[in-house]
Parts: sequence; C-alpha cells; structure tokens
Amino acid sequence: MNRIGTTLAGVTLLALAACATTEPEAPAEPPPPAVRPEVAALYGAVEDNGHHIPAVDPNLLTEDKARQVVDYWTDEAPGTIIVDPHARYLYQVQPGNKAMRYAVAVGAAGYGFTGEAHIPYQRDWPNWKPTDNMVATQPELYGPVEAGLEGGIDNPMGARALYLHNGQGDTYYRIHGTMDPASIGQATSAGCIRLFNQDIIHLAEQTGSMTKVIVLSEAESGKGTVPPGQPLPQPAMMAASQTGVTT
Repeated sequence: MNRIGTTLAGVTLLALAACATTEPEAPAEPPPPAVRPEVAALYGAVEDNGHHIPAVDPNLLTEDKARQVVDYWTDEAPGTIIVDPHARYLYQVQPGNKAMRYAVAVGAAGYGFTGEAHIPYQRDWPNWKPTDNMVATQPELYGPVEAGLEGGIDNPMGARALYLHNGQGDTYYRIHGTMDPASIGQATSAGCIRLFNQDIIHLAEQTGSMTKVIVLSEAESGKGTVPPGQPLPQPAMMAASQTGVTT
C-alpha cells in the first residue's frame, strides 16, 4: 500500500478509537444475505493492462450494489449517463424504458456540479494529483503525495476515469474507479463519483466519446425510477423499490 493508503488507514483507526465506549456492546446484526453466485462472479479478480484488481470482498457486496438492469423512464437517448448523487446510483440509459444501474460512492466534489455535460475522453489507470486546497486543508493526509501518484491499484482514481466537460470547458467532475471498495454506496469526504473498479471498466467499455451526461440535483433525485406522473421516491427508498437482473 502506498503512503496515502497507509495514512487513510491510520485516520480510519483513529476515528474508530475515538468512538469507543465502555458500554456493553449491542448484539451483532446478522450479516446481509450472500449474493447469488452469478452476481459474485461479476466482481471477481481481474487482470487489466498489467494491473491486478482483487475480487471485491463478498462482505461488501449486496444485491443492490451489483450492477443490474432496472426499469427507467426517460426521454434521453440510449447510452446517456444519468448520475443521481443523492441516491448514490448511476444509470446508463438503455432502450425500452430500461437502464444499467451502478452503485456509486459520492465525495464532496460529487455534489459540486449539476446539469448537462459530455465526456470528450476517458483514461485507463489515470494519474492523480491532490488539489492545492486538499493539500492546504489536510496537509498531513495529502502532503506526502502532493506531487501526485501514477496510475495503479492504490490510486484514488482507480482503473478508469471519465472526464466531464460542458460549454465552459472542464467541469473537474469525474466518474472513476476507487481504491476503497468499502466506500461504494456511501457518502464520503473526498472525490467525485466512484464505482467498483469492475464496474467502471464495464461502464467505460459502453461509453463512447462525447457521451451525454446528466447530473441530477437533490430536487431531481429519483427521477426516471418511476413512471411519468408518479411522485419521486425518497433516496433511501430507492434501493428497496428497484429490482433487476445483473449482467
């Protein structure tokens, strides 16, 4: 693990220690149901461009986190990507009121842009460099990697990155992989829109140059997941209300 990975692990341990109490522990909740074998197979180990992507830990997988085809109502053309950061899902529109749905993690930057954009290019195993603001506000975390990191399994950008531009140029909004699969489905402190590395590879393979992207606002969250005219679901209810088949 590189220095940022070690530092992040240390920060996590400190946070857990700060939450410790002397009160009796509550009974452990039962583990989530095991995913079907065909779902687990989607997230097995992968060799990609000289990089080894480990299998996703089965303890981190649930049926609602697996990519799957779901009902989705939109007038947007097939291939369009619709990001719902508040529900923590990304949809790629398919014909016949369907979409491929991916679970995502959303960092602070993931709420910083809404509206329409396009993807002029994507990168395999991209380099990453923390912003000046990240270094200034958290020097102990980002200072050691201020010069940037080459692409790799310990790089926060993961296996692929899709770069969003609009009429004003680069939005600095990215859809990318992750070094932290445990974050998928969560709201996190940094980054834009992150997918399991297995999922970002799958999405990138289906995404051409100049693909249209729509990032929904909080008021629009849930749009497309119910037929026209029906009230939008609350984000917390969306995972339970949508079912589909994985592919």
